[in-house]
Amino acid sequence: MELKKKSLKLELLGFFLLNVFAVSMAARKTIPPINWVLKETKYTRLCSSKKILTVNGLFPGPTLYVRKGDRLTVNVQNQGKYNVTIHWHGVKQPRNPWSDGPVYVTQCPIKPGANFTYEIIFSTEEGTLWWHAHSDWSRATVHGPIVVYPSIGTTYPFPKPHAEFPIVLASWFKGDVMEIIQSALDGGGEPNKSDALTINGQPGDLYNCSKPGTFKVMVNHGKRYLLRVINSIMNEEVFFAVAKHKFTVVGTDGAYIKPTKTDYILITPGQTMDILLTANKSPSHYYMAARASAGVVYDNTTTTAVVKYIGNYTAPSKPAFPSKLPNYTDIDAVTDFTKRIKALASKNYPIDVPKKVDTRLFITISVGSIPCPNDSCDGPNGSRLAASLNNVSFEEPTVDLLQAYYRKIGGIFTTDFPTVPPYFFNFTADEMPDNVLIPSTGTKVRVLEFNSSVEIVFQGTNVLNASENHPMHLHGFSFYLVGSGFGIFDNKTDPKGYNLVDPPEINTVGVPKNGWATIRFRADNPGVWFMHCHLERHSSWGMDMAFIVKNGPTRSTSLRRPPRHLNPC
Repeated sequence: MELKKKSLKLELLGFFLLNVFAVSMAARKTIPPINWVLKETKYTRLCSSKKILTVNGLFPGPTLYVRKGDRLTVNVQNQGKYNVTIHWHGVKQPRNPWSDGPVYVTQCPIKPGANFTYEIIFSTEEGTLWWHAHSDWSRATVHGPIVVYPSIGTTYPFPKPHAEFPIVLASWFKGDVMEIIQSALDGGGEPNKSDALTINGQPGDLYNCSKPGTFKVMVNHGKRYLLRVINSIMNEEVFFAVAKHKFTVVGTDGAYIKPTKTDYILITPGQTMDILLTANKSPSHYYMAARASAGVVYDNTTTTAVVKYIGNYTAPSKPAFPSKLPNYTDIDAVTDFTKRIKALASKNYPIDVPKKVDTRLFITISVGSIPCPNDSCDGPNGSRLAASLNNVSFEEPTVDLLQAYYRKIGGIFTTDFPTVPPYFFNFTADEMPDNVLIPSTGTKVRVLEFNSSVEIVFQGTNVLNASENHPMHLHGFSFYLVGSGFGIFDNKTDPKGYNLVDPPEINTVGVPKNGWATIRFRADNPGVWFMHCHLERHSSWGMDMAFIVKNGPTRSTSLRRPPRHLNPC
C-alpha cells in the first residue's frame, strides 16, 4: 500500500512539475525544441495494473504552453510497440499539413524505434486546444492540453483568474486499447466499451480502488479560477458540472465567446471549453463530475474530482454531488446549452463569416454495414459495421494522401467525394430502405479552390437505429456553426434562421441526434485536410474524408515544401 501511495505521489508530482516547467518556457520569445519519448509505462487503475503508451511516462501527457502566433518544434521518439502519429487538434497549421498528424492522411506513421519532428505553427488560435495521437486508438492514453495565451501586450477579454487548471476528460480501458479495436475491426462488430471515464487521469471516488487517487482542485474562497476543459474521451460526449457552483463559459475550441452563465456544460469528444468558476460557496468539499450524454449510452459511468476549499472548517463525510448535472438522456439539456454559445464578435475579436457561398456540400452521416461471406462477422445479421459520409466509407490508403497529392502519385485516391448523398430518403425514420444500409468504400477526397467559401450541411441519419450526436472535426480550419436543428434539413426554410452575426468559431461540431448542423469556412489554407467523426469507433469504421485545398496565386498562399525527413510508409 505504501509503495502504491508513493508511486501515485510521484506520478502527480511529475505531471505538475512538467506543467510548471512548460509555463516558464512560455514566457520566452523563442521556445526551445521539446523532446517527447513515447513509451510503455505501468499504471494502476480500477484495482489492476497494465502498461499503457504514454508521452514521457505521463497520463495525461505534458501540457504545451505557448502564446498566440508562436512556433514550436516537438521531436517525437517512438519507443513503444505500435505505429504512432501526433495531431495538434485545433491548430490550423497554415500551409503546413506536413505536421498535422493524421496517419496515412498527412504522414506515414512513426514506427517503433523511429522519430519525427513536428513544426507546430500557431496563428489566430487563442485559448485551450489539445494534442493527441492520431493513429488507431492510441489517443486513449496519448493526449494532453495546449494552452495558447494572448500575445504579449494583450490580455484576456474577461477578468483575469487567480489561477487555472487543465481538466482533461478521458477514457480508461482495463484491456489493451489497441487489441480491443483490432479485435473489433477483425470481427466486424462493436469494440468493448471503456471501463471508466477519468478526470486528469483518475476515475474518482465512485469507482472501485480509485478514491485515494481522485484528482483534487484546491481553491481559496472568493477567488476566480479558469478551468480549461478538454474532452479527449474516446466515444462519449459528456455533461460536466461542479456541485452548487455556476460556470461562466468564455471560450471554446481556441476562440472566445460571449460570456455564458450555466450550471453545466455539454462537451463532445474533440471539443475544448474555457470556464470561469468563482469559489463563492461555503468552504467545504464539492464534487466535480462528468457523465455521458447520449440516446444510446456507451459508457454510462460517472467520473469525479473534488473541489476543496483551503482553510479551517469541518470537512464533510462526503463531498456534495452536482444536483444539476443532467441525466444521460436529457436532450433538452443538450439543446439549451448549445444554442446559447455565440462568438464574442467584438472589435478586438472580430469574426468573418462568409456571406456568399461558392461551394455547397450536403453530407449524410450514417452507420451501416457490409455483408460478410456466410454471415460470418460480428455486426448486425452477421455483417461488418461500416460508417460513412454520403454513403462512402473511407478506406485508409497505403501512402499518405498528402505525399500522393504533392508528388502526383497515382492510384492512391480519387477526387470524386460526392457533394450530395446518392439517395434522398426519410433520414430520421425508424425504418430504412435496404439500399441505404450498405455503403460503398473508397479513398475519396473533395478538391476546393483556394479562398473559396464553403458551406457544409451535416445531416444525421437513423440508419441501423444508430443515431447519435456526431462530433465532426475538420483539420486545418476553424469554421462557423451558423445553424442546427432536429429532423431533416429543409433547404428552403432552415437557412432563413442562420446566425451570420455571431456564430461560434469552432473546429468540432456536435451534429444533433437525428438532426442537422450547418457550418461555413473559407478554404484559405492550402494542403490536404482530414475531416472525421471524433467518436473513435465511428472514425475507425470509415466516417472520414479529406479535402484538398489548391494553392493560391503566390508562394505565401501555397503549400510549403515538405520537411527534409519524412517517415516511410
